[in-house]
Amino acid sequence: MSQTEEQVVLVNEEGNDLGLMGKTEAHEKGVLHKAISVIIFNSKGEMLIQQRAFTKYHWAGIWSNTCCSHPRAGETFSDAAQRRLKEELGIVTALNKEFYFIYKAKDEKSGLTEHEYDWVFTGTFDEPFEYNTHEINGIKWISKDDLLNDLKTCPEEYSFWFPIIIENMISKGIY
Repeated sequence: MSQTEEQVVLVNEEGNDLGLMGKTEAHEKGVLHKAISVIIFNSKGEMLIQQRAFTKYHWAGIWSNTCCSHPRAGETFSDAAQRRLKEELGIVTALNKEFYFIYKAKDEKSGLTEHEYDWVFTGTFDEPFEYNTHEINGIKWISKDDLLNDLKTCPEEYSFWFPIIIENMISKGIY
């Protein structure tokens, strides 16, 4: 592990901290760790989705939720969601902590495995913004009908975790 590599917080299935591990090693071994996923809507009800940068070490070039990342040691899920939303998209807005879920998925292209205890946050934003091109290849606002149709017709273009988030949001009456 390099001296500057970010660490992820390892957890058990109850969300209790177990220690730290380098992000690369955690994804190579597929160990359960903390994560956040943010969903931003505009006043029209459209969802902001992003195409991950092609330079990402895993799940590169695929479409997913507004942003996602990992809380740092000692950082709350809420603080991590706010930090990452600002870093990736330059957006600052109130966020609602909605629900968590656990998933495990292997990215066949990179060979890395996501195994995450993921808290989902939602918010609204209508102002202009500029996204970080090192993190994001592209963005778009998409209606619920168009998104659900897209997820059915071309699921391979989306991250593994994104449809799980959408299903949970629909079942909980959030979307």
